[in-house]
Amino acid sequence: MLLAIDVGNTRIKGAVFESNTLLGHFVFLKKDFKKNIENILKEFPKVAHLVVASVGDLEKNDFSSFNERVKIHFISHENHFPFTNLYETPKTLGIDRMVLASGAVLRFPKQHRLIIDAGTCITYDFVDQEDNYLGGAISPGLRLRYEALHNFTAKLPLLELGSPKNIIGNSTSESIHSGVVNGAVNEIDGFINDYKQYYSKFTIILTGGDAVFLAKRLKNTIFANSNFLLESLSHLFQYKIKND
Repeated sequence: MLLAIDVGNTRIKGAVFESNTLLGHFVFLKKDFKKNIENILKEFPKVAHLVVASVGDLEKNDFSSFNERVKIHFISHENHFPFTNLYETPKTLGIDRMVLASGAVLRFPKQHRLIIDAGTCITYDFVDQEDNYLGGAISPGLRLRYEALHNFTAKLPLLELGSPKNIIGNSTSESIHSGVVNGAVNEIDGFINDYKQYYSKFTIILTGGDAVFLAKRLKNTIFANSNFLLESLSHLFQYKIKND
């Protein structure tokens, strides 16, 4: 069994896999990560490998207490990935984006793929049908947009994520919801339509914490899976075993 761990900017997500079948899914705060991993290993005592992708501030040494129980694999830029990285600054490409690109290549072979990760940031990553990673874009996620409006103005309130009732907001709160949510939706649909000018057909994968919220609001047909990064970690681990 495999325990996949995704260390994000705000939370940690984990999933247990048997081969590539998901058996359990977990979300917890960083401050509680050791206790939660201990509980997962107790619940799934057959877990033999722990694979970690981190864009947060947790590093290898933070997982050292589990060395005697499982074999730990930290995904880094030195790993072998199933695509050719054509990013102009390859060492600056986030590990999470590299894992997502790997998952797209392994799950959807021989086709163009656009991966959209709607989390703290909204990231766009494009891998062509020859498995060349071409790049993408980064913009603020929904939570960041709400926080920016509150933090950089004098009177706008900090709101929780909510569905706008109308495109025309008839109050300050409704105007914020309309601007944040409709702005992000139109941005995503706009990016997709721009890509269509260069590639007539490609698979669109939407993932991340806000994937479900956004998926039903988008005009374009997408494959929505909020657990795609964790599943991609499992596929990348299987790929590593086969190619070592």
